[in-house]
Amino acid sequence: MTNPDNKQSINAPRLDTSAEDQVTGTATPAMTQLDEDLSPPFSIAEPTTWRAPIIFNSPHSGSIYPREFLAASRIDIAALRRSEDSFMDELIGHLTDRGFPVVSVNFPRSYVDVNREPYELDPRMFTGRLPSFANTRSMRVAGGLGTIPRVVGDGQEIYRERLDVDEALNRIEMLYKPYHRALRRLINKAHNAFGTAIVIDCHSMPSVGVSREEPARPDVVIGDRYGTSCTAILRDRVEETLGALGYSIGRNKPYAGGFITEHYGNPASGLHAIQIELNRAIYMDERRRERGPRFAAIAADFTALAEALATLPFSDFGPFQAAAE
Repeated sequence: MTNPDNKQSINAPRLDTSAEDQVTGTATPAMTQLDEDLSPPFSIAEPTTWRAPIIFNSPHSGSIYPREFLAASRIDIAALRRSEDSFMDELIGHLTDRGFPVVSVNFPRSYVDVNREPYELDPRMFTGRLPSFANTRSMRVAGGLGTIPRVVGDGQEIYRERLDVDEALNRIEMLYKPYHRALRRLINKAHNAFGTAIVIDCHSMPSVGVSREEPARPDVVIGDRYGTSCTAILRDRVEETLGALGYSIGRNKPYAGGFITEHYGNPASGLHAIQIELNRAIYMDERRRERGPRFAAIAADFTALAEALATLPFSDFGPFQAAAE
């Protein structure tokens, strides 16, 4: 299937201050620092010819930290980076050469987390009134991990002082929304060309959980929102392929998939999303934040996974009609 745009690599344009707010229909002014530090805020590497309707996505590997953010933080960059899915974009980046589009976010999740609802915001973090449509009561907000996180992955508070609410809304307008618009366009392109679309949402997890009661984590956790975000055919192929490559596999615990998996996974419409959480200990030194000796081999295993997924019977992936009464 030929890519109608015939583009090999797409970087997101400089931040668009005229973009309309998807919820309110209004636009907010751009931050002065964002254009300089985060241009482009995300990248899409798209093959000339698509092998399959499969998009590999890395929303949490961003490592470009705006200077204003670092100046406002009470912790250093080493602590901030504990929230990163470090190097995940590199582990999947070569898949474009194999015919699969790859999306990666350049800004860190501790700055804006695109794997949340647009406005999961903690009112205790901000001066000024949040918009009425903000979700202030989600479990993720309660844990400090909303769209604008209050803490990093190990629970350390990020900010010295409260943020102005306009700062949060600007980040959502200028970074979060353009990313999701671009991802949606790519999904629509796959869906229109193949009749279905699949998002492989790629993450990494600390090798040890916060709770001592948590059992030892496997090499990989597959998240399909407990069977609701994708067809079982896709989930089983991921599990079988990685298992045959020697990885220990868990399913949905402790990670069932976040907003991206839930929001873009709609099997009845032919849209499928699955999350892959890779144990950091198998590909990197978690303390030094360096690539480990198995890094190249694991990148090659992602190639094997992509090739295995490309042979799936996509005609069985929907959209599906409800059975007659």
